[in-house]
Amino acid sequence: MRALVVVAHPNSGSFSHAVANYIGKGIEDAGPEHSFEFADLSAEEFDPRFSQDDIAAFEMRAPFPDDVLAEQKRIDAADTLVLVFPIYWWSMPAILKGWIDRVFSNGWAYEDIDGEKVIKKLNHLKVHLVAIGGAGLGTFARHGYFGAMKLQIHHGIFDYCGVEVATSELMLLADGNDPAELLKKAREVGAAIPAKVTKPELDMAG
Repeated sequence: MRALVVVAHPNSGSFSHAVANYIGKGIEDAGPEHSFEFADLSAEEFDPRFSQDDIAAFEMRAPFPDDVLAEQKRIDAADTLVLVFPIYWWSMPAILKGWIDRVFSNGWAYEDIDGEKVIKKLNHLKVHLVAIGGAGLGTFARHGYFGAMKLQIHHGIFDYCGVEVATSELMLLADGNDPAELLKKAREVGAAIPAKVTKPELDMAG
């Protein structure tokens, strides 16, 4: 199993980066046959702006820009995708949203047929979401964050492309939570990811 672990935080010393690193360690803990690639969107200076070139590609009048093709190639090489991000304004950071806007485009992630039918093209892919929050659990629950996240991200983005959201974690640096325990949990999350990736030719249940 190969995972692409994407982190969206401008500070390499952030807790988000630490969580992503521990998820990677967990994937390696699962066995030598499992590996991951680490994609640091800020360090790699990914441009999240949706340009005229992106519009032309979306309308299938032109090829995808080179940087978008490079990201699509990385996803194609992976069995599963892991997104690690801090919660900004009850959503994901702009760089991650822009990465999704540009990379998960019409013609690659899905195909819009005359605005009437959508062909989902990423049915083979699973995604694991790990959101880092600064508020307490009660605050998130009271304001319906979990339902909003499921509607916006699970359904609005990934289900539209046929991607299965295998797990969705919320790690909160509040309520007296010990960061060391959260990192331990991140490693456990990583170690469990390979078991959630089932290649069709190895599926003995069906």
